[in-house]
Amino acid sequence: MIIRSAESADLPRLQDIEVAAGELFRPLGMTSVADDEPPALTELERLRRTGEAWVAAGDDGTPVAYLVAEEVDGALHIEQVTVHPEAARRGIGRALIERAAVRAGERGLPALTLTTFRDVPWNAPYYARLGFRVLAREELTGGLVRIRAAEAAHGLDRWPRVCMRRDV
Repeated sequence: MIIRSAESADLPRLQDIEVAAGELFRPLGMTSVADDEPPALTELERLRRTGEAWVAAGDDGTPVAYLVAEEVDGALHIEQVTVHPEAARRGIGRALIERAAVRAGERGLPALTLTTFRDVPWNAPYYARLGFRVLAREELTGGLVRIRAAEAAHGLDRWPRVCMRRDV
């Protein structure tokens, strides 16, 4: 598995990965999450151009997972990390997060942040195993509050969500 910067040609495949991974939410009764549209190509391209977009690619160069991030309030905020279900449970998500941690360090940013579902096993419990901790309400920065408000407006608050942080 190779971790590399995302290329424009990868972006439609990232959407496919997102759709496939979304299906994992359907058996949990989270059908609106499963049915949600993947990130738009324009948004993925914006994140790719910032240099904060990576893919994990197989031997043939085809992405099987991706991570996109951007700086929010002095931390590198993971917007999305998604592994295709056929490539799951091989440490690929962990490797992408470690790549993001290296990038945060290179930029002098002290932490990674993300928002996620509290009770989905491959969400908050998984990130806790990778060293992230749930932030208390009083620890939320203005940017994280805005992200959570946008998520709530999108209907994601039907299930408990949390903001998490990992120092790098």
